[in-house]
Amino acid sequence: MMHYQGEPVVAKVAAEFGIPYTLSTLGTTSIEDLAAIAPDTRKWFQLYLWRDKTTRYELVERAAAAGYEAIMLTVDTVVGGMRVRDVENGLTIPPQLTLKTMADMAKYPKWWGNLLTTKPLEFASLKSTGGTVAELMNSVFDPSITMKDVEWLKVNWPGKLIVKGVQNVNDAAMLANAGVDAVVLSNHGGRQLDRSVVPLELLPSVKTAISGTNAQLFIDGGALSGSDIVGGIGLGADAVLVGRAYLYGIMAGGEAGVRRAAQILQGEVEQTMRLMGITSLDQLTPDMVRFRGQAKS
Repeated sequence: MMHYQGEPVVAKVAAEFGIPYTLSTLGTTSIEDLAAIAPDTRKWFQLYLWRDKTTRYELVERAAAAGYEAIMLTVDTVVGGMRVRDVENGLTIPPQLTLKTMADMAKYPKWWGNLLTTKPLEFASLKSTGGTVAELMNSVFDPSITMKDVEWLKVNWPGKLIVKGVQNVNDAAMLANAGVDAVVLSNHGGRQLDRSVVPLELLPSVKTAISGTNAQLFIDGGALSGSDIVGGIGLGADAVLVGRAYLYGIMAGGEAGVRRAAQILQGEVEQTMRLMGITSLDQLTPDMVRFRGQAKS
């Protein structure tokens, strides 16, 4: 949706920087095609559970056969959120050409020229519906995810199991105690449940709750600078996931834009560390990070 080059160039840049790349179930590149195009990339697959159990099993089997090292089961999107902006902006899959969108396109001839001369946008793993993303989710995704689904994946998936979309301490502890390899604190970029908990604020409590387990702790949601990443690591995250930052890059310049976004983030992480007087992320401690309005102890 952001650029005709799509997921392959993002995966290619990720390999250059030693960053795992996660392909979505809603990707426009298939599991197999991405594996063939980016063989050197550490590939994870973001799994949405479908109502059709045969299809969900097939996706897991395909990811295993293609050499993906991790499944990232996403649990915060069992139904679509109230995405008002999508409705207001007429964002459907595939995009619909209305008078308003054509008027907007007229201002960017290079963009619409590319749109009209490249392959039409479509999902690789399902057929488009012509509705909004939320409507698609409500018709395709299974709203009844339970721990039994996590247990099934632990038995049938040979790689690492990551669960994304955790929004409270008890759920994080339950998953960690069940033996998942990593928990991702996330509210889906704030696009699902309005006024949901901010993952960064939840991070310290979850870190304490799962400290006696082997599960790693990841976080996402609004990391748009290197200092955001340093803050997340400082409060206890083992890794910080990035989405919008590289999407801005690919929209601005395709593969070169993604590479530049990664360079900016890397440079900002290093600069932040220098200004803090540390030479390794291992030296970060929670007392080096505080929330706005929080008194310094």
